Amino acid sequence: QVKLVESGGGLVQAGGSLRLSCTTSKSISSINKMNWYRQAPGKQRELVAGVTWNGIANFADSVQGRFTISKDDGGNTVYLQMYGLKAEDTGVYYCNAHGFDGQWNEYDYWGQGTQVTVSS
Repeated sequence: QVKLVESGGGLVQAGGSLRLSCTTSKSISSINKMNWYRQAPGKQRELVAGVTWNGIANFADSVQGRFTISKDDGGNTVYLQMYGLKAEDTGVYYCNAHGFDGQWNEYDYWGQGTQVTVSS
């Protein structure tokens, strides 16, 4: 099992920046992919950004060019740096660990989420 704890959310004005952190109970380098999802009120959870164990990143079109994702390969933290925040970025942001265990069983673990609110 992988435990995830997010931090860094808060209230920010439109155009501002925030950095979210996700600390895992397992080395980041041993997890196939770390992802950030978000869920706005009344909407489905959506993938915001992800990074694979070997550093390949992907982003939702809506955040491309404004968000970056990075990881501490020697440790157990992944970051989501958010710039140019917009009101539509408001939501609960969840960290996700996706991978396979020693028996090749697929797993997904989630953090408890951190609230990001962007005021316009």
